[in-house]
Amino acid sequence: MKIENNILKHYLKNVYFITGTAYAGKSTAVKMLAERYGLTECGENYHMAVSEQVATPKTHPDLCYNRQLTDWRDFVRRAPEEYERWIYAVGREAAEFEVAHLIAISQEKKVIVDTNIPVDVLKEISDYAHVAVMLSPQSMSVERFFDRSDPDKQFILSVIDSCDDPATVMENYRRGLALINSKEHYDEYANSGFFTVVREDNGIDTREEVCEMLAKHFGFTE
Repeated sequence: MKIENNILKHYLKNVYFITGTAYAGKSTAVKMLAERYGLTECGENYHMAVSEQVATPKTHPDLCYNRQLTDWRDFVRRAPEEYERWIYAVGREAAEFEVAHLIAISQEKKVIVDTNIPVDVLKEISDYAHVAVMLSPQSMSVERFFDRSDPDKQFILSVIDSCDDPATVMENYRRGLALINSKEHYDEYANSGFFTVVREDNGIDTREEVCEMLAKHFGFTE
């Protein structure tokens, strides 16, 4: 069954998407906006509660990759190019689960989403007033990737540390991060036509300012 995009856009009219590069502040912005304006929050990888139960290797091979791992060290030792391919493939496969879930929860209440749905898909199922792109310099998204305390990133760090040559594995993993956050992908976001916020690497806390900018863009304020 195929559902036309104009139908999906209608049922997603209460959903506001934030996408972009790593370390741009997406998760923080989603949390702040949800708390401030009484929105339902869908944080990073929220689709996994369902996709881990429903996805199959035949229908969603990249979503099922981690499920089939026997040694997480294989995850961090992958070729950087394969890691880049996998990350964006997962975002595309997960989009189906995201859209289905968002339709289910958003009919009576506004929802704010930290999403990896590709920008070409967002153009089809949403519009300018419902999407924001947040970007950070590649140096921040790569060098500071493990500076945060969230469990997923700290788990990956522990896996790297358990390898026989953790320094070499870390260098390989960072090359993958650099490809994922390359100028090519950065430009795809920056030139998407959506409202965009760029995080500067200057040490200044801009959370309140960014939150206000996003709230105005989404129409949460008068």
